[in-house]
Amino acid sequence: MIKYIGSKRTLVPRIERIVRGLPVASAADLFAGTTRVAQALRRLGLHVISNDLASYSEAFGRAYVERAEQGRVPALLERLRASEPVRGYVTATFCEAARYFRPENGMRIDGMRAALDDLDADPVERATLLTALLEAADRVDSTVGVQMAYLKDWAPRAWQPVDLREPPLCPGPTGEVTRLDANELAHGLEGVDLAYLDPPYNSHSYYSNYHVWETIVRGDDPEHYGTACKRVDCRTTKSRYNSRREAWAALTELLAALRTPWLIVSFSDEGFHDPLELRALLAERGYVGLAEVDSKRYVGAKIGIHNPRGEKVGTVGRLRNRELLFVVGPDGSAVESALA
Repeated sequence: MIKYIGSKRTLVPRIERIVRGLPVASAADLFAGTTRVAQALRRLGLHVISNDLASYSEAFGRAYVERAEQGRVPALLERLRASEPVRGYVTATFCEAARYFRPENGMRIDGMRAALDDLDADPVERATLLTALLEAADRVDSTVGVQMAYLKDWAPRAWQPVDLREPPLCPGPTGEVTRLDANELAHGLEGVDLAYLDPPYNSHSYYSNYHVWETIVRGDDPEHYGTACKRVDCRTTKSRYNSRREAWAALTELLAALRTPWLIVSFSDEGFHDPLELRALLAERGYVGLAEVDSKRYVGAKIGIHNPRGEKVGTVGRLRNRELLFVVGPDGSAVESALA
């Protein structure tokens, strides 16, 4: 999986243990991101709906949540590997105007992305190939994990050649993938037992943080701006959850629309909301249990912020977060048993 701020990699084992203790057979991950949690839920045998507004998340969802068999993917990947390097948008924008990838890797990415559009692939195969391409690009990028900036000197991994690998099949029943606003989707989740919620909880925009992945998946060669060469629509694509003024109302509306009897809500103590107020809001839905996990912040927090000349600006803040997992349901004993 790609490097991702807010990744639930370290929380997944805890989430799996909790879900095993709940009487649920289906689940929806409404803010799926890289689909780590959705994959874990599928591995547990649940029917999963993976949802996110990001195009790259839709690709991950089809590759890891919806895909049922290996099929033609190995042969299609071999055809992409054989494609000729091309100096296209990725090379010009993310290697020359910016420095996310070495130019030789940028040309390989451009060549494979162009070849991908010429393949006769169904939607799941296409998404799996895009996932392989994103993961290959992530292994040779020169960032600290977000695409708001790049390293002054090339990261050691950036010198490695880009290498396509087949995304592994995820065991469990096949799921569904949607690309909708979570608040819109919530109204239509009839018959789903569990909703997992991991909404943005501060001003960091995932759309801007991962604009390179969004552009590679879309293949739309957008106009860009700034040193980071962000898509121009990063200026207008905003989530209510990234606004201190609007986030609480958005979350309240989401919870009111959901009819799932069980909820698991991820939150961090660096978010907009007071954990006690959030717990009180969730208590309107049922019994609330809580698990706390101490975790490291992403590596960029340790490195700090630098200006375009490579000079450190400001001071490094805290290096650890307290991650909170709220478990909500109609049966308090089941919640406490799952948490135990």
